[in-house]
This record gives sequence, C-alpha cells and structure tokens, in this order.
Amino acid sequence: LKLFFFFMLLGIIIPNEASAQNVLDGIYIREHAPSKRVIPYTPLREADVMYLKRIWRIIDLREKINHPLYFPTEKIMDRQSMTQLIYDAVMTGSSITPYGTLDDEFTMTLTVAEVEATTSKVDTEFIEDEYGDVQPVVIKEPFWPGAIKRYRIKEEWVFDNQKSVLEARIIGMCPVSEKYDENGEYKGEMPLFWIYFPEAREAFANVPVYNRHNDAERRTLEDIIWKRMFSSYIFKQTNVYDRKIQDYKTGLDLLLESKAIENEIFNYEQDLWEY
Repeated sequence: LKLFFFFMLLGIIIPNEASAQNVLDGIYIREHAPSKRVIPYTPLREADVMYLKRIWRIIDLREKINHPLYFPTEKIMDRQSMTQLIYDAVMTGSSITPYGTLDDEFTMTLTVAEVEATTSKVDTEFIEDEYGDVQPVVIKEPFWPGAIKRYRIKEEWVFDNQKSVLEARIIGMCPVSEKYDENGEYKGEMPLFWIYFPEAREAFANVPVYNRHNDAERRTLEDIIWKRMFSSYIFKQTNVYDRKIQDYKTGLDLLLESKAIENEIFNYEQDLWEY
C-alpha cells in the first residue's frame, strides 16, 4: 500500500516539473538572432581605392535615436545594451580583445585585470565595529554599463572604384566614462579601452535590439551599426597637425566645422556623377 501511494505521488510530481521546464515566454521560439551570421565585407584592393578619408566620431547614447544601443541598463532575458555585451565579452576573453588608450592604433592589448582596474571603483569607508573602534573597510563598486554614455568611433570612408560606391567601415570603438572629483564636480572624460570592430562583429550579430515599431522584427547590434542607424558627430579628421576640431574651433564654430567635414565627404560622391 505504501508503494502504491509512493508511485502515485511520483506520477503527480514528475509531470508538474516537466511542464514547468517546458514553459515558453512567448508564442514561438526566437531563432533568428542567436543563429545570425555576419555579412562579410567586400574584398577591397588598394588599386581600387580612389578616395579615402579617416575620421573620428562621437556617439552620444543619450540621444533618442541611440537609445536602442544604451538600454536596457541592466541585462534582461532577451536583450542587453551594447556596453554590457562589450564588457562581458572582454571580461570573459571570449570574442573581443581590449586595447590600451595611449593610442588608437591597437598596439597594446590589455589583460582582464587591467580592464577591471579601470572600470571598477575601489573606495575605503571607516565603520565603527561592535567594540566602538573605527575600522577601515574596502568597498568595491562593480562596473555599471549605464555609466557609459558616449563612444568614440574610428572609421574610414572609402570610394571603391571597382564598385563605384562610397562606404564607411568602422575600425574601432572606445567606451568613454565621465570623471568626477570628491565633491561630485565633472572633471572630463576617461576612455576605458579600444576594441577592434571587425573582431567584435560576430558578438554584435547575435544580440537583438529593441524595435519600437514591431517586436517581431528585432534587429541586432550588427544591423544597427551596419545600416548606420545611429546619430553621431565628427570630432577629428586626419590632418597635418594631428589635432582635434576642439583644438582650433570653439562654440558654434566647432559644430559647424564638424558638419563641414560631413558635407565635404557627401559632396565628393555627388560631384562624381552627372544628373
């Protein structure tokens, strides 16, 4: 009799556990993003490069059009921010290699410990113990992806004479954090590390991004970057002095100079054709 009740109880428990494991948060299995592959760049020969311009941009994630790259600030089930993806890939050493910020030429790789020392904050607080003595306590504040609000982008615009196309290819990306003093006053920016974008494309291709118009048509981070679905502005171009725009322009003139460089690139392509 005891065995009978035991097997009855076992028969009731096992189906419940199995049904709980088969719960699907949705009405179909999403397979597009996890299995998506990167579209390779078209081969480019030096002999076909008719025009080349290297520029550096700033992507401000606080702009509304860039919000799909910034949110969610905390990782959720089916989405994560671009910063979260980059940081996790760098810390695990799986698919993205971090490079130092002394230059943007990817000459010095960083270790996981060096990246962690740059991104995390360590502070000391003095706490009174049960005996009334004040003891120093080291508090380590982990990295929060929401603190990164700007990215530096290094890219090249090239006119391929073979295809008669002017296109942009991103070379590197650099998350930038804000520095504050003990009184909370803003003290400028601090670049954390550079990543080589062609290496990061594989990781970008498998992370879906929110689409405010249709939840069924989820683009990936790679799609957003590939299709240039973000807002940015130029802060430097190749020049004989190797200086940024802010070194010789201020105020409104700085913004106008940035727009002038963009118009120069745009007009170069338009002036090649007759209408």
